[in-house]
Amino acid sequence: MDLVARARDGDGAAWRELVREYAPLVWAICRQFRLETSDMEDVGQTVWLSLVEWLPRIREPAALPGWLATTTRRECLRVVEAARKRGTRELPDDQPQDGADPAEQRVLAAELDAALRDAFAQLGPHCQQLLVLLMQTPRLSYSEISARLDMPVGGIGPTRARCLDRLRRCPALAAWIDPEGAGN
Repeated sequence: MDLVARARDGDGAAWRELVREYAPLVWAICRQFRLETSDMEDVGQTVWLSLVEWLPRIREPAALPGWLATTTRRECLRVVEAARKRGTRELPDDQPQDGADPAEQRVLAAELDAALRDAFAQLGPHCQQLLVLLMQTPRLSYSEISARLDMPVGGIGPTRARCLDRLRRCPALAAWIDPEGAGN
């Protein structure tokens, strides 16, 4: 049984392992926003409490890092905005508004790539073939795709829409498309 499922089932050791494994991600994002230590602790506490609430809804464990990063960024932005309204803090000029630094963006991009590959692998062969042909460079015409797949030209668009819908509904991508839903 995986760590997320064990934590969801109330395994305290699994929960501690989740926190140990992902706390560095949460703190790194908080540091990017240059929060005061007390604000960082508040953000961390809010993120972990949110995870307690959302953990039963997370069906795809691979979505957890993305969910944590998104939730942490949103909470940091909320704290920064609250401080700004009080007039006690400004974002530094070199601080990206979304709080993402290049290293974090590379990690998240790699996680998204893995989720996309996993979701694509779950599609049927017909959808995989169609999407690969539609992504060819240089672009293929619908006539060429029709001939290769032996399907009517008029069926390509609707089939593409159905295939993309299946792709979006894959649990591995759910948290990337809707971070609040985290796998729902």
